Amino acid sequence: MASLRDIRKRIRSVKNTRQITKAMKMVSAAKLRKAQDAIIAARPYAQMLDQIISDLTTRSGGEELAHPLLTSRPVRKVELLLLTSDRGLAGGFNSNVIRRASRFLYENSGMEIEVSTVGRKGNDFFRQRGQKMRKDFGYLFQRLNYTHASQVAEEMSARFMKGEVDAVYVVYNEFLSAISQKVSLAQLLPLQTLSVGAPTAAQAGQSAPVASPTPALVDFKYEPGRQDVLDRLVPQAVAIKLYRSLLESVASEHGARMSAMENATSNASDMIASLSLTYNRTRQAVITKELMEIVSGAESLK
Repeated sequence: MASLRDIRKRIRSVKNTRQITKAMKMVSAAKLRKAQDAIIAARPYAQMLDQIISDLTTRSGGEELAHPLLTSRPVRKVELLLLTSDRGLAGGFNSNVIRRASRFLYENSGMEIEVSTVGRKGNDFFRQRGQKMRKDFGYLFQRLNYTHASQVAEEMSARFMKGEVDAVYVVYNEFLSAISQKVSLAQLLPLQTLSVGAPTAAQAGQSAPVASPTPALVDFKYEPGRQDVLDRLVPQAVAIKLYRSLLESVASEHGARMSAMENATSNASDMIASLSLTYNRTRQAVITKELMEIVSGAESLK
């Protein structure tokens, strides 16, 4: 049986841990609010941009519109971009997305797949297992903004247009709520709009693209021309899609860490209650034993 001093030490240690987890929960809650506002603000813009490209390609007015980033081709070389966090203590946030990436690699083992990572956890996991790595964008989450996301998108778009890769996928945690995240595997290149779908999505185990709604009856005049507008919007749509995925991952990380720290705080409180009960019982047993020894000694003197 542990001594009273050992139990007191354990209670003090658990109380210190509870203070840390409670503080981490409050910090994550504050960061979550900011990240949640950012992703909610980015979603309508990304959806509207996708709708504009869809309408532009659908109502081409007899003009042949095309863009290299919208063109699908037989998939032989694939790049997988994995979004994880730099730190742990976030429940199943990292393990879930790493498990989905591992399943993608297993299901498409016949292809040549290169893995790029954002976040130290994913990079460390695949490097230790000898996976072919292309690049680690470890700085993105430290200075997350649209400029850095667009630079990464431009680099991947250039590799796609040169034929170095035939498709680019990104796997990340999609933010649903403060306590709920969903692992998503999205095709980044070739870009899929509401009216343009790539057959490689089925190979990745994704559902078919959502059918395009009926285009509006109102058309627009495009200056300097439809093709020029398309050439400007498509690279921007790729950058926005990547930036939105990064924002989703950041918000999911803070939500997962907040939930994990809340559970840890609750478990610490339960452990403190259990240890306090054990401490009181042990102390009472010691007092009872001492009383019995005193009574026995007094009886022996009679």
